[in-house]
Amino acid sequence: MDDRSVGIVLVLVSAAGFGTLGVFGVLAAEEGVPIPTVLFFRFVLATVILWAILGLRGRFRPLTGRSLAIALGLGGLGYTTMSGLYFLGLEFLTAGLVAIVLYTYPAFVVCLVVARHPERITSAVVAALALSITGVGLITGADPAGADPRGVAIVLGAALAYALYIVTSQQALRTVDPETLSAFVFPAAAGSFLVIGAGTGTLEAPGGPTAWAVVFAIAVVATVIPMLAFFAGISRVGASRASIVSAAEPAVTVALGAALLGEPVTAVTAAGGGLVVTGVILIEREGA
Repeated sequence: MDDRSVGIVLVLVSAAGFGTLGVFGVLAAEEGVPIPTVLFFRFVLATVILWAILGLRGRFRPLTGRSLAIALGLGGLGYTTMSGLYFLGLEFLTAGLVAIVLYTYPAFVVCLVVARHPERITSAVVAALALSITGVGLITGADPAGADPRGVAIVLGAALAYALYIVTSQQALRTVDPETLSAFVFPAAAGSFLVIGAGTGTLEAPGGPTAWAVVFAIAVVATVIPMLAFFAGISRVGASRASIVSAAEPAVTVALGAALLGEPVTAVTAAGGGLVVTGVILIEREGA
């Protein structure tokens, strides 16, 4: 395969990996592992693995000063909020619906950018936002597959938190590569969930081999591998094309949820999800 094809495959691997997160989250809940415990171990394990990989590649470097402060803030506040709300949303919605609703985050990114730069509003951006909003509205108002409005609101909060994380991280990414930034975001998020878990009495060792296997899979299959694959893909096909290809992520979650968890997939789910993904693709093509 040529370099471009390899890049597309890597981004698809990334989308598939990230697409497993909701399914593993449901499995963790079924094993009785509290959310703070899941996320604490997710980010601790991801930190250890990522630091080891960067060290072996000779690419690990410590952050200092402003870059370190931004990374710790992004992890301790931004990524913590997004991850916590995502997993909380799984208590109200199917994994597939959580993935679809979370995928509105590019629309929030556009809104945040347009708020600072009104001149970037175009007809394509408006159409993309309308499609995303219509898709979520369709799922919330007409989907019998478990679209609890409370869950939709929670996951929209996760999407907004992720959008804020993306916009804020651009400041650090001017001088720090994405992998190094993640290497410091992850431990900061782990620290936050350590405090949350200890403060709420929900921090405990996973109770058994299956629970540990699920937590390990969340850290490796749904976090480190897709992150590294996405960055490797971007280097070959560019950010815009990679973002469009990664639109496969919600479809992966919906398919896995149906196959492994028996989650229903209705025509409304498919239509609403299709509108959201189409909106995202329009946004990425517009380069907003």
